[in-house]
Amino acid sequence: MGRSVNRTLAEKILSRASGRAARVGDLVIVPVSRVMVHDSVIDAVMAGLRDLGKERIWDTSRVCVFVDHAAPAPTPVVADSHRVLREWVREQEIPTFYDAGEGVCHQIMVEEGYCEPGTVIVGSDSHSNSYGAVGAFGAGMGATDIAVALALGRTWLRVPESIKVTFTGTLRKGITMKDAIMRVVREIGTDGARYASVEFHGVGDLPQGDRITLAGMTTEMGAKAGLVVGTPEAPDWLFPDRGATYANEVTIDLTTLEPQIAVPPRVDQVVDVSAAIGQPVDVV
Repeated sequence: MGRSVNRTLAEKILSRASGRAARVGDLVIVPVSRVMVHDSVIDAVMAGLRDLGKERIWDTSRVCVFVDHAAPAPTPVVADSHRVLREWVREQEIPTFYDAGEGVCHQIMVEEGYCEPGTVIVGSDSHSNSYGAVGAFGAGMGATDIAVALALGRTWLRVPESIKVTFTGTLRKGITMKDAIMRVVREIGTDGARYASVEFHGVGDLPQGDRITLAGMTTEMGAKAGLVVGTPEAPDWLFPDRGATYANEVTIDLTTLEPQIAVPPRVDQVVDVSAAIGQPVDVV
């Protein structure tokens, strides 16, 4: 029998972007709809552009630059780096620039509509997975890959396998989606989704902030992307096929979920808060 044509959400997005029938494990070259750059890596990104012999970026309208990681500048060295970044933004004539105090990159990227559902977005921060809150394939990359994306408007990816996380029931009062995603981390572990795409089912109608929480924390599981299925922003085609193949499937009952807490020394050492009552706290 031939291979199933049923595709996960990641396979659908990367197939559409690459213009070919992309399956798990394939290497694809895809256009990026947006590149996000922040202050902590700008020196390395600019060096990468120089190494590529590129004085100008490919499309200033598709680049978002933020000063939000070391802001306000904690040292003279960082302050000078911010100065260089601002000069670079002016020279490149990049219109989308958020300076210190104007907001956190990932939240602004989603809330201000810079993330187009069903497209590929790369960012210079590991939590660029957050863009999956609206159905965009958001992926964090290092400075060299970001420089290439800025220069060429495209990047390469290996199509990831997918993990399906299904939420059932309704949260009780006092329980949040932060508790829900911590429970997922508890189930999957810090490397259980290494270079995978984590698909979230049953929560597409949640407020945007809750969806950002889910998609962004897939980084703590080692994921390449986190994608919320069935969001209000999603076009009709942006759904996984029935019968798609998943590397793992996890179901979380929100109705019975208790408040969660991560205890030292690992982010996936998650327990019910009730199990941690009485544990001494040395530093706050």
